Amino acid sequence: MRIDYRWIPFVAFLSACTMGPNFERPALQTPAQWPDAASTADAVRSVAVPEPVDPLWWNSFGDPLLTQLVKRAIDNNLDIKVAAARVAESRAQLGQAKADEFPTLNGNASYTRELQSADGVIGLLGGSGSPSATDTNGLGGRQGGVPTQSATSSALPPFNLFQYGFDASWELDLWGRVRRTAENASATVDAQNEARHDAIVSTAAEVARDYLNLRGTQEKLRITRENLAFAQRTVQLTDERAKHGLATDLDVANAQSQAESNAADIPQEEQQEAKLINAIGVLLGEYPQALAAQLAPASAVPMAPPRVPIGLSSELARCRPDIREAEAQLHAATASIGAAKADFFPKITLSGSVAIQATQFTNLGSWGARSYSAGPSLSIPIFEGGRLRATLALREAQQQEAAITYRKTVLSAFQEVDDALTGFASEQRRRDRLDASVQASKRALDIANKRYVRGLSNYLDVLTAQKALLTSEQQWVDSTATVSTNLVSLYKALGGGWDVEDAEYASRGAMATAGRE
Repeated sequence: MRIDYRWIPFVAFLSACTMGPNFERPALQTPAQWPDAASTADAVRSVAVPEPVDPLWWNSFGDPLLTQLVKRAIDNNLDIKVAAARVAESRAQLGQAKADEFPTLNGNASYTRELQSADGVIGLLGGSGSPSATDTNGLGGRQGGVPTQSATSSALPPFNLFQYGFDASWELDLWGRVRRTAENASATVDAQNEARHDAIVSTAAEVARDYLNLRGTQEKLRITRENLAFAQRTVQLTDERAKHGLATDLDVANAQSQAESNAADIPQEEQQEAKLINAIGVLLGEYPQALAAQLAPASAVPMAPPRVPIGLSSELARCRPDIREAEAQLHAATASIGAAKADFFPKITLSGSVAIQATQFTNLGSWGARSYSAGPSLSIPIFEGGRLRATLALREAQQQEAAITYRKTVLSAFQEVDDALTGFASEQRRRDRLDASVQASKRALDIANKRYVRGLSNYLDVLTAQKALLTSEQQWVDSTATVSTNLVSLYKALGGGWDVEDAEYASRGAMATAGRE
């Protein structure tokens, strides 16, 4: 077969043609800088600074147990494992899409035992003109008739057919349909990988938030138990004073009521403690109460560091995995438009086969048993009932939806950072005011208790001061935990933690270098 090489540049030109729009990263108009939420907060002890965000931000709390829990969660969390499985699925789908860019080659072999019908196609082949020829093709008894062994036998006796060979086909991607499909699959891989990164960010933040709330709950439980012990001592004191006529039965009843009220708060706080321990266990892929022995010992709420690096506003789009995921989804939607447009044009497929065929097994090595076929095939869409146009309209609408989703994701990200910065600074100011309230309530309770012992006031003053102190202390603990959880929310809004693998690798490398030095 002679090949006309003059057609090669033309075919190459067509193969380079790609339908549909090319993806361009959306331009973003970001704020010039983050709002200075702490500028008016004279008492704020932890301030945000425009320095690179630490990927291992949970280390900034200085709590080794928190660091250990976050690391275990990243390794064992089931949501992260599901996201990783989806990445593997999308990569396999990318492999399927890319396979269409190459020819397919298949080997085949077969053996059949056949019997041809005398009244079928074989009757059209003609025969030798013998008297016993069949009349199936209208030439019975004359030249061209198909001979038979008898009047009731078939045109040909049963025979064996052995065959083996190869066949190949290749679709010429003239309009870029296959390339656009592979581009869509590649962008989908990127989107799923960013979804996995987002799962890491969310899991790390959730573990840290639950851990901080757990420490806050344990601190409130400690305060409630101390107030209960104080209330019980007050009951004893009031009861003794009542026996000596220095207090009334009303004072005793009020003291007992306060003690019981404090005791009633303990089961609720213990329940909250158990729920938070279970929540952390599930995030780590553990069964309920698996971490009870490790987390039950109370500890202080980890405090925020003096300086909180938050990076630059212009870097947020590259740091947030959800923004990167939305961008990849927009890329995939854009590529699918090109694939839909390419379906409007003809498809040309080159196919061929080479086979060895014989009725005797011993003849399979004979050159005369060869057979082959080769040639192009053309498929032109003529009438699809509007399916192709509807598909294109669907892909264009999906791209518009992806573009709007991308923009919404970006706006939501900046809103989350702004809210987190404001909440972090504001809660610190609230915590400082509550700290002053606790100190004042302690002095008030001490004064009220001394005046009551000396008989200068009734028990109502003590009861009022005790309730005020308990309320102030619990609010201060809640605020202290909220400051730390607001910092976690800020780090989550900044997208910190998804590149933990690279950060740990770099950290180990730095430690190894320092060790050698």
